Amino acid sequence: MNLFRRLRPVAVTLAALALTLVAAVLSVSAQTPAKPSAFSPTRFTVSVEGAAGAPAVLLLPGLGSSQAVFDAEAKLLAPSYRLYRVQVAGFAGAPAAGNANPTEANPIIPGIVAELHQYLAANNLHPAVIGHSMGGLMGLMLAGQHPEDVQKLLIVDSLPFYALVFNPQANVAEITPQAQQIRDGMISAPDDAFAQQSAQSIRYMVLNADAAKLIAASSLASNRVVFATAMYEDLTTDLRPHLAGIKTPTTLLYPYDATVVPDPAKVDAVYTSAYASMPNIHLKRIDASRHFIMYDQPAQFDAAVQAFLK
Repeated sequence: MNLFRRLRPVAVTLAALALTLVAAVLSVSAQTPAKPSAFSPTRFTVSVEGAAGAPAVLLLPGLGSSQAVFDAEAKLLAPSYRLYRVQVAGFAGAPAAGNANPTEANPIIPGIVAELHQYLAANNLHPAVIGHSMGGLMGLMLAGQHPEDVQKLLIVDSLPFYALVFNPQANVAEITPQAQQIRDGMISAPDDAFAQQSAQSIRYMVLNADAAKLIAASSLASNRVVFATAMYEDLTTDLRPHLAGIKTPTTLLYPYDATVVPDPAKVDAVYTSAYASMPNIHLKRIDASRHFIMYDQPAQFDAAVQAFLK
C-alpha cells in the first residue's frame, strides 16, 4: 500500500519531517567558497559568508534540500554572523561525490555527521547549529556524539524517530522492512511516477504556492539513490535512547496547520512526548504553517531564529 495513503491526519502533517523534497534552486552568487582547511569534506560542500570574526552559525538543510532553503536567513544574519551553509552531496543537483554508492557499511547520514565533526574541528569552529528536517536530525546527532562541536542547536521540524508519526509504539525493527520497500520503490520508480508521488507529498509540506514550485523542481534534481537511501536512514534512526545525555541548549520549532489537524493538542503531544527525556530543550509551535516554516511563516521564523541566536 502506498505509504502516503496510510497516513493518519496527524501523520499527514508531520510526514514531511523526513520527506522534505528539496527547497529551492535559487541563486547562490552572493556566497563565497569556504577557505581551504586541513580537512576537505567529500559528503558536502560549504559556502561561507557574513561578517568575518563574528559568531559562527552552521546551517543544515533537510532531506534533498538545497542550501538555498536558508537564503532569507542568510540575508538577515550575514551582517552580524559568520555563516557556514552546508550543501549535501547528491541533493538538489549537487554531485553525489562521497555519498555515491551508499551501503549499510557506508551510510550517508552518519557519514555526513562524521565529516561535519572533522570540518568543525579542522576550522576551530564551535557554532550555533540550525537544522531543518533531516538537518535537524544531523544536528541532534552531532550534539550527541560531539557536544564540543555545538554551542547551541535549533531544530526546525524534526523528530528523534520519524516512525512516531505512524505509530507512537513503533520501533526500528518494525519500521525497517517498510523503509526498505520505500527506498527500493523510489529508486526503481519511473521518472514520471516519482514526480507524481513527489507532487502529492509536497501538498502536505508547504502552504506557500511559490515555494511549492521550488520544492517540486528541486526534488527532481536530487540523485535518486542518495535521496532514497538518506530517507531510509532517516526512517530507521531512533535517537530517543540518547536524548537524556544531550545537554546542548536546544530550541525546537514545529508547525501546526488547523486545516489538517483541528486539535493542536494532538500535534503538541507528538513533539513533547518525543523529546520528553531531553534536558535543556525549549519547544515553540508555529501556527498556520507546515513543514517549511521558513516559507509559510517567514516573519515568525526570522524572529525565532534571532531569539535563538541572542
